[in-house]
Amino acid sequence: MSLDFKPGQIVSLDHIDRHLFAEVIQVVVSRQLCWVRPLLLLSFTEESPLVTDMRDASDLLWPVNLFRLALDTEVITHLSQVLAKEPKTEPDSGAKLQFNQFIHQFWQADEKC
Repeated sequence: MSLDFKPGQIVSLDHIDRHLFAEVIQVVVSRQLCWVRPLLLLSFTEESPLVTDMRDASDLLWPVNLFRLALDTEVITHLSQVLAKEPKTEPDSGAKLQFNQFIHQFWQADEKC
């Protein structure tokens, strides 16, 4: 477990072939929780990785031990794809659905362990 995360760092929540990259907002040391703001969901497919913009998704307050520090080399290319897009006028409901499904699947798998 790492309570050494700092605000502004990018962390990853990994589940099977999907990675949720998020920015650390705050670490709540007393409760061992990490408050993060989702940035993108990277899903590996047979062809090429699918990148979904998650900046409209809800913030998470999640156990800090479930995150890992993301390497610059694994996130910069994908993050630049997301940031290069035109700003959306309305929230992306498809992205929010993917976010909710990812969190639900992750939580179910973690409960079984």
